[in-house]
Amino acid sequence: MSHGYNGRILRVNLSRGRWTTEEPADSFYRRYFGGECFVGYFLLKEVPAGADPLGPENKLIFAAGPLTGVPVGGCGRHSVGGKSPLTGGFGEAEAGGYWGAELKMAGFDAIIVEGKAEEPVYLFVRDGQVEVRDARHLWGLKTLECEQAIRGELGDSGIKVAQIGPAGENQVRFACISNDLDAFAGRTGMGAVMGSKNLKAIACRGCRRLSLAEPEAVKEIGRWIRDNVPVATQALQEFGTSRVIPGLNQAGGLPTRNFQLGYLDGADKISGQTMKDTILVKKRSCFACPVHCKREVKVDEPYAVDPRYGGPEYETIAAIGSNCGLDNLEIIAKGNELTAAYGVDSISCGGVIGFAMECFERGLLTRRDTGGLDLRFGNGPAMLHMIEQISRREGLGALLAEGVARAAREIGAGAEELALHVKGMEMAMHEPRWKQGLGVGYVVSPTGPDHVHNMHDSNFAKQGPLLQEMKVLGITEPLPVDDLSPAKIRLLMANNMWIHFLNSAVCCFFVMFYGLVGLERLSRLVNAVTGWETSVSELMQVGERAANLAQCFNLREGFTSADDTLPQRFFTPQASGPLQGVAPDADTFHKAVATYYEMMGWPQGVPSAGKLGELGIEWVAPLIQPKP
Repeated sequence: MSHGYNGRILRVNLSRGRWTTEEPADSFYRRYFGGECFVGYFLLKEVPAGADPLGPENKLIFAAGPLTGVPVGGCGRHSVGGKSPLTGGFGEAEAGGYWGAELKMAGFDAIIVEGKAEEPVYLFVRDGQVEVRDARHLWGLKTLECEQAIRGELGDSGIKVAQIGPAGENQVRFACISNDLDAFAGRTGMGAVMGSKNLKAIACRGCRRLSLAEPEAVKEIGRWIRDNVPVATQALQEFGTSRVIPGLNQAGGLPTRNFQLGYLDGADKISGQTMKDTILVKKRSCFACPVHCKREVKVDEPYAVDPRYGGPEYETIAAIGSNCGLDNLEIIAKGNELTAAYGVDSISCGGVIGFAMECFERGLLTRRDTGGLDLRFGNGPAMLHMIEQISRREGLGALLAEGVARAAREIGAGAEELALHVKGMEMAMHEPRWKQGLGVGYVVSPTGPDHVHNMHDSNFAKQGPLLQEMKVLGITEPLPVDDLSPAKIRLLMANNMWIHFLNSAVCCFFVMFYGLVGLERLSRLVNAVTGWETSVSELMQVGERAANLAQCFNLREGFTSADDTLPQRFFTPQASGPLQGVAPDADTFHKAVATYYEMMGWPQGVPSAGKLGELGIEWVAPLIQPKP
């Protein structure tokens, strides 16, 4: 077995209450790597076409990668995937923290959960052994209480717990899976899949250390990351991800009032600087990471906020803050605590609440629908109330728990024009009227509008260190944020394939990309860990393989190129502000999407047999052939 892996995958059948282990060949690990690529492989191999995402035939896959658990900054992530109950297509999300490293140290590279338990259960994975334990007493608990109960029951405060909250139990379609209370596999509804299986949590504890091919080389690269990445990411360390708020607001790229606008009067009140000056009590990090980009906040009035739940990052601040017309950092911090406690994706949650607020202001929803709630933009208490209603599936929350696409169809009367999503998943908090290459990335993403495996055009609009890192891929010239030329699409494709690789490795792009570790140094790290003689080119192909597996899963489930478009709102300029008069031209945009397909070897969005063969996954081709 190659170094960097345990060589064991755990399979748990909840219907039977049994577990087994599998030991794939070295060639399997080198081809599919881990993380996102593992998810794509097992979904296509094992989930029947047309399976109910919330039925027992769906699989829930927790996957580490060769770098997960390596004692180097940025190597603390893992991936969770399954068929998405939100989109009906490829579902996958990554989480940081400590759980993924603990899974590797407990002796497994991945866990495949199948079937459904008759009663709530949780798994305890410890040093190569597994227990399926009763969780009826944990069902209904919020995440903090559940973690405390599991650690107390097992008598070990060092146990790492990945779990669902009440939102996952109630199968809210955008429920997430949390670990360490402040790290989330947030998007695509994997928490609902976990809840549908009556699986409350997976607790991990391990004492094994990973075998490294070249320990001294790993240490050398680790020291370089420790000494250099904090310098490159100083603003991220100092102010967290919300450091970007002033710049986004100035450019018109801060989603406001359900993306009607791109700026918020009073945006400075919710910035990273303001958080540092007011409610921040501590910075947090993930496993072995020197950046410490996570926040821990404490609020006493008017809402008590428990610092054990961490603090809001940029996406949360924008989703339940500016997107809902709010500039009150204390209320946003409380909303962050609620989404973490209930286990609901804060991005989609803010998206559906912003949608509901616009519906209310336009008269498509009334106080009769809201139970008397004045659901207007800027109403902070109403936003908090809706997080709880959605998580509990009570009142209007029961409808909004279905996501904006389904809710809009139910409301009717033009609500679908206000439902901002791609493939059924709510928008991430980045403005595609400004970053237009990102907009193309949104629609070609297998999961919908994901900001993580995507390009942010503003990073490449001028010469700088990030563009310098792309030169190894032949990308040398800056391009405007609104450019949609073939050169921009080539940049998008190269950027995205690298991020898909990072999500398969599985490691943090804040460290490995924004930290300027660089593609060649990361390739050396993979070699030092695994003993392989790999290259940047091979690693890029891993990312491309992951993207193709995900695309083929969506095609098999009925998606077509017609699903690869933005909501009409994003082809219409904002009425005022810095982006007044700015929006992508629809024809130019869709030509750019077609160019992406051509560059990827996807005629009309369908990977060719030749492309699949090039990637060594020719077995997928028959799965996407039209039925006679």
